[in-house]
Amino acid sequence: MQQVLHRGGAFTQHKPEDVLDASWDDLKSFLACARHRSFRNAADLLGVTSTTLMRRIDRLEERIGCKLFLRDQSGLTISEEGLAMIADLTEMERHAFNIFRRASRASDSAAGTVRVAVTEGPGNFWILPRLIDFQRTYRKITVDLRCAMEQADVARLETDIAIQFERPTNPDLIVARLGRLHIYPFVSEGYRKLYGMPRTLAELKDHRIIKQSAPQLDDTAYARILGLTSLEGVVGIKTNSSIGVLYAVERDAGIGFLPTACVALGAPLIPVDMGVSHHTDLWLTYHKEFRTSARHKIVVDWLKKIFDPKTYPCFRDEFIHPGDLVPLMQETGRNFGLRGFTATGPA
Repeated sequence: MQQVLHRGGAFTQHKPEDVLDASWDDLKSFLACARHRSFRNAADLLGVTSTTLMRRIDRLEERIGCKLFLRDQSGLTISEEGLAMIADLTEMERHAFNIFRRASRASDSAAGTVRVAVTEGPGNFWILPRLIDFQRTYRKITVDLRCAMEQADVARLETDIAIQFERPTNPDLIVARLGRLHIYPFVSEGYRKLYGMPRTLAELKDHRIIKQSAPQLDDTAYARILGLTSLEGVVGIKTNSSIGVLYAVERDAGIGFLPTACVALGAPLIPVDMGVSHHTDLWLTYHKEFRTSARHKIVVDWLKKIFDPKTYPCFRDEFIHPGDLVPLMQETGRNFGLRGFTATGPA
């Protein structure tokens, strides 16, 4: 090894075999640090300690012979050499994921595990009740259902199938629009008796809102839809959980914005007619490598069926008032309603 001058600084030049011996864990750690610009955040993502992660980066820098990050109190700044590596390592990562994807679909039998990631509300209150019947039919398929507001990356193997609010743009993914989720304000009967109900947006200042804040949600939507410059003094409870919103509304804590179908499914709530509603589209996505996997195809077709707007009016493009959904979804409410959910019943 010898010291050479490179872009104004010295670094150690190694033999080619030294560089090729670099650990994939170290390269993967570099990508995580580059994406998050923080040792702590990258370490949390990788499930290691910050000390372990820094040791990996030090080892990688020693292997390739140059500094990858400039470290200061504000975080990590990627060096020019580090920036030059990102595109190649991202491509390496993509090929690595493809290898594992092909291995997971190697068997064309309708058996094995399929991971599905979805936002909390549709996952818990729409997919899960139907999943019970699904597993009775497909005994050899295990659906690993992840319900979280953080978006899972299909391309990076964080899940096999995702249902999300934002349409993916990765050309390696197959994307289908499932339908539209309509959101409407609701209160409990107890809240109505205690405080009344706002009839106009101007009266909203005298009430309290239960606000959900989460990664897949537009945090500015509340004020924009309600025509307010600020929510200060209006928000009573702020939570990242849609189940938490439903629970708080049922306990007379304030006005919550929930899917229009919740009343049709049996939630004891009252729609608040202030002339406002919101909607977001639901996108199903999975990697094109799974097109020939029998078990993945079965789950994809099943998900499309249970979100079909022709069968379930709550997912149609046009807004239908929550009260009008009740007669349209009588059978759905009877077979897959909210009865039996401990989160929605009295403690």
